[in-house]
Amino acid sequence: MFQVWYRNLKVWLKHLQASLIGNLGQPFLFLLAMGYGLGKSVPEIEGMTYLQFIAPGLVASAVMYSSAFEATYGSYTRLSTQGTFEAILMTPISVYELALGEIMWGATKGLVAGLIMLLTLPLFGVFPLVSYVSVIPILFLEGAIFASMGLIMTAIATNYDFFNYFTSLVITPFFLFSGIFFSLDAITSPLKEALSVMPLANVVILSRNLCYGKVGNVEEMLFEVILTIIFTLFFGALATYLLKKRLIQ
Repeated sequence: MFQVWYRNLKVWLKHLQASLIGNLGQPFLFLLAMGYGLGKSVPEIEGMTYLQFIAPGLVASAVMYSSAFEATYGSYTRLSTQGTFEAILMTPISVYELALGEIMWGATKGLVAGLIMLLTLPLFGVFPLVSYVSVIPILFLEGAIFASMGLIMTAIATNYDFFNYFTSLVITPFFLFSGIFFSLDAITSPLKEALSVMPLANVVILSRNLCYGKVGNVEEMLFEVILTIIFTLFFGALATYLLKKRLIQ
């Protein structure tokens, strides 16, 4: 697993600048447009300015985009175009280790994107509490979730165009309806319950609460953490199974 992770790291470092710009561009633009632009005319939400409200969620979205895109376009290139997966499997590394290495790499890349986004928040006037560092493991788990989802798409993809479905029908709806731009409490049931269990929604809730120290409801926070772990294990196992099936074929 580590060998796969380290191999991807060395390749990534050669194209670091272009990679970061591509993954962080959309969250930064939304932070500027929605936070500074629309935010000036939007009243406070849950006792926060609109900029403060959306900032922690955009940190989580940066993780999602970076990890998901790495495990789709990046992994598919290594699978079908470069023949990297085939070469790796000629070594003692198993399919399980290969899949886990890809997921861990996607999670790592997502975490890096999230941390960069987090460190730049003070430039926009948003100052998270020091305790916000406790969200780092959650962001890594989120990265593993979306890297696993991306690897699932890679395992069943026939060409690069296939990923347009994943982006349009999964990633974009998650970005828009996971509570980044509006409070899920403002939505009536049962739609609220449906949206609140989406993988990104759990992390957005945790990110926002930890950012501003709103940890009053410990049971709710614990539920979100457990649900995030369950998503990580489920999608990770499914990604490993489907990738193994694809490689055997």
